[in-house]
Amino acid sequence: MVILTPIYFVLLTYYAYKFLTSDGRIVTSPFDKESKVKLDGPEMFWVLTFATGTVALSYPFGIDLMALRLLTIMSLCLIGLKYTRCKPVISFPLVVYFIYMAWIIYGLTYTPAKMYGVRVVLKYLYPLIICLFASAAVDNGYVAVKASLTARWVAAMSLITILIPLIGHFIPGVFWYGTALAINYISMMILSMGLFFFTSEKKKNFLWALFFLFPCFLWVFRTSIMGSGVAIIAFAIIRWRVKSLPVIAAVLIGGLIAVFTIPSLRDKMFRDNAKDKANIETFQKGGISKENIDNNGREAMWDHLEKELYRPNQVFGSGTGATQEYMYTHKLFGGLKVPHGDHVQIKCDNGDIGLVLFIAIAVFIFLHCFIMYWTTDDPLLKLFALVAGASIVGVYATCYSDNTVNYSMATLSMPYGFYGMALGIKRAIER
Repeated sequence: MVILTPIYFVLLTYYAYKFLTSDGRIVTSPFDKESKVKLDGPEMFWVLTFATGTVALSYPFGIDLMALRLLTIMSLCLIGLKYTRCKPVISFPLVVYFIYMAWIIYGLTYTPAKMYGVRVVLKYLYPLIICLFASAAVDNGYVAVKASLTARWVAAMSLITILIPLIGHFIPGVFWYGTALAINYISMMILSMGLFFFTSEKKKNFLWALFFLFPCFLWVFRTSIMGSGVAIIAFAIIRWRVKSLPVIAAVLIGGLIAVFTIPSLRDKMFRDNAKDKANIETFQKGGISKENIDNNGREAMWDHLEKELYRPNQVFGSGTGATQEYMYTHKLFGGLKVPHGDHVQIKCDNGDIGLVLFIAIAVFIFLHCFIMYWTTDDPLLKLFALVAGASIVGVYATCYSDNTVNYSMATLSMPYGFYGMALGIKRAIER
């Protein structure tokens, strides 16, 4: 069945180009199943592209279809800008993103690993291009909601293929692996929470939110659990401002209780010599220290990488791609090829300046979404500002201990896609 993967790639690419250059088509309205709406070519292309972020198309026979798919989508998005009715919206956070891209491209001039560096640049470039295209193609709420709901259905299919292995056996390599999907589900959970508050389908969207929160606990992915909690807190801050304090407290207390009461999570969280005393009472007495936390060797690996690549030049780093080249070449830490911490890779590659710029992008997007939410009466702009602002914070939180940038097609593209759609809706309102 693996032989079907290249066929899927060809079909997706064919339909993406066909949609992009077409006059569009009539589709079912996302608001009323009995109604129809007309989407133009770029809008159809956007729905397909955004909805298939969870589709990886990994291929085991030496052909890197995932990288080829990344390049294909970026190329089509850039080509597609000549077909959109509007130009991309360049907000202040995106200006910061352009500065960040300029900085990591500058990092190619002093890196010892230019080929690895180019690959890293492309993974950071992808979310930016996705955001710019979304801001240009999305001119009304119909498109944004249609793309989001379709993305949710495809994400649900990816989860079902994992929960029911028999299905996944017949479509191997189609979807991303669990760690990438779990981060994607943070955005899908936040989307469902937003729809809970802005549509009449309360029960349905509440269940959707639980559906996408469930996997990170089932798989005991601590990074995604953390990201989900941070995203919910960010959602509450945008939605209720100061009144969000009870929600924030509930999330923090709930997370603490989960760590000590869910056996699988507790066993994964603490080292063997600390599991017996890992309870809330011991925690309250200060009997649990950082040394009791099982980080799966991450801190030792991070410290080694920082010693070799960051500390010699803390401001500039060792150059874009240096971390990946070092790990591929030295085959340390059991042969790992990625540092399981984007913040460390950014520091090692592009120094303190790179890390500050990377974090600043998310901070400014969150603040912009907060402002958009509280300065408009349009429910769709409120919805997408809320979803974009909360999901960007939650997904960025996972960069602390996972390879979120490596999975940018499935992870970072979601919040940046939501933000781009919010920018497009805002432009349409102001015209």
